[in-house]
Amino acid sequence: MTAIKAIYDGKSFRPTQPIPVEGEYEVIITFVEPVKRVAVRPPFEYGCMAGLILMSDDFDAPLEDFKEYMD
Repeated sequence: MTAIKAIYDGKSFRPTQPIPVEGEYEVIITFVEPVKRVAVRPPFEYGCMAGLILMSDDFDAPLEDFKEYMD
């Protein structure tokens, strides 16, 4: 006896893994629970985070701690 998982869409069964047997077999089908669909978020678009990150005006200014190494 071999057990596999499949999804039934009202018309046919789609295995969720490879079927490890060949040939014809008698099968017993047990409906366990409805499939829970996860909402798929659309991909991020370019610029969607604009205005959410703020940097100080002197962000790229030399640091005082490294002043002796910069000369």
